[in-house]
Amino acid sequence: MRRRAGALAAVMMVVALGACASEDESSADVVVTGESGEVPELVYEMPLVVDEAMTEVVWEGQGPEVVEDQPVLVNFYAEDGAEGTVLGETFSSDPKPYLLSPDALGVDIYEALRGRTVGSRILHLVPGESSTPPTVAVFDLLPTRAEGEEVEAREGLPTVDLAETGEPSITIPDAEPPGDLVVQPLQRGSGNQVAPGQVVTVQYTGVAWSDGAVFDTTWATGKLPATFPIGVGSVIAAWDEGLVEQTVGSQVLLVAPPSMGYGGDETELSEETLVFVVDILAATGGPSS
Repeated sequence: MRRRAGALAAVMMVVALGACASEDESSADVVVTGESGEVPELVYEMPLVVDEAMTEVVWEGQGPEVVEDQPVLVNFYAEDGAEGTVLGETFSSDPKPYLLSPDALGVDIYEALRGRTVGSRILHLVPGESSTPPTVAVFDLLPTRAEGEEVEAREGLPTVDLAETGEPSITIPDAEPPGDLVVQPLQRGSGNQVAPGQVVTVQYTGVAWSDGAVFDTTWATGKLPATFPIGVGSVIAAWDEGLVEQTVGSQVLLVAPPSMGYGGDETELSEETLVFVVDILAATGGPSS
């Protein structure tokens, strides 16, 4: 799956040139407005003076605390504090998944995010140096698992058990696989419907019906949620058909016959019925943005 991380990487380079994050007071006065999921609006006097790095929670999320060395999903917005020039943002594209570690995020951003809860919005200020202006950054921490109302599954389908982290385990019934695509929501999220042409961010696990063996997952240690266009032929037909019109925050069970999986490809899965559990974390671009 493709990964687009250039914008945050550029911001991390700018932040790395400043001092390490701390909880000390700053002389900077920055007001952050805007609703959750929207681009934050920053109001401050320019050129901004930042004496020391500062991290402040704009609002605290009600989700779980982010976990060391586990994925975090981040929307961010960053400005040059001298002139208000936008340095980078993801609200107009798609959120970025990273491991919560100093190596993946850089020490400064890692310190700003660790110990926070999902749903939080965090303001982070970094002093400038002779060749760089101060940086004003806002980070929104998004869920890395489905958050929806449970839906009772039809009888005869694979069963799904969730670990505390949200990672699914899938048990295949002792029966012949269905001949047609099965789309069974297990949790129904409250977000927008996914539309063709959008970019979705998901967690997923896939197993073969024949033996229940996992052949692909984003939940493995060191892996991240996947991001890709939906409904435009970039993924297998079962995903294009099964995920479009589902809502963000949902968890969906897909049972894909070979013709809607890897049938016709020269792979060991070409004749397999495939079972996926997909958590839809975000959908951006296109009609619903």
